[in-house]
Amino acid sequence: MKRPIGLYLAYLFQFLIGANILLALSLGEYSQVFTGVIALGLTLVPAVATRRWSITLPWQVNLLIVLSLYLHIAGETRGFYMLYYPYYDKVAHLISGITVSVLAFVIVLLLDRFSRLNLSKWMIVGFIIIAAMAMEGFWEIYEWLFDTFLGTNLQHGLDDTMLDMIFVLIGSVIVALVGNRYLSRFSKEEITDKLVVPEEPPAE
Repeated sequence: MKRPIGLYLAYLFQFLIGANILLALSLGEYSQVFTGVIALGLTLVPAVATRRWSITLPWQVNLLIVLSLYLHIAGETRGFYMLYYPYYDKVAHLISGITVSVLAFVIVLLLDRFSRLNLSKWMIVGFIIIAAMAMEGFWEIYEWLFDTFLGTNLQHGLDDTMLDMIFVLIGSVIVALVGNRYLSRFSKEEITDKLVVPEEPPAE
């Protein structure tokens, strides 16, 4: 079976994250090295989930995860956040908002299936937006902590923080609308069937 080109793009962005880690290490930017290692580890989560829990994510989701993490790492290590401010920052937050929202959609559907929560369509759509905004809140706390205790310059005032949150909200609303359309056309079971690796029949 031929692998989609998007999968190779994901591998490319993983390689670039690794390259940026080495660049940060050579510059003595150890906080960026730490963040880069965490980001690289997060890109491996889909593969771990596939092997451990028999869950497979579409390649588009994998690509979104790696792309959003790469944008952050490159923005810090290569100075893209400042060089192309504020456009690079806002695009990165928009893509991150979309990525987190897609993951929230997948997670809540799987929880609904395996925990028998029987969530309504509107509860699922609402969870997408709430999860994305909660993650953005944690992200802004992370940036504040690094600026306060490590002397970095991740936040640029209240307006910058609020615009970051607004762009994440826009991304989450886009995914929520698309998710609502999916749930109107397909049942929850039909969607999750594509995410769960079927069990092989026992050998006779």
